[in-house]
Amino acid sequence: MKDDAKKLGENLKALRIKKNITQTGLAKTLDVDKSFISNIESGKTNPTLATITSLAQALGVLTNELLK
Repeated sequence: MKDDAKKLGENLKALRIKKNITQTGLAKTLDVDKSFISNIESGKTNPTLATITSLAQALGVLTNELLK
């Protein structure tokens, strides 16, 4: 399970950087704290499916891009 959270975090960070979006910008879009985004990217937090869907929408990608 920890490996899945880590992979999700790596994918999130890579897509976020590719789209030139900061953690702060993404956090503001989702109305969450920047540390929440940071914790997801580092694999410390295992977000809900609803959060993963919101992240994907904010990045303009399909959910499976974050989960692959």
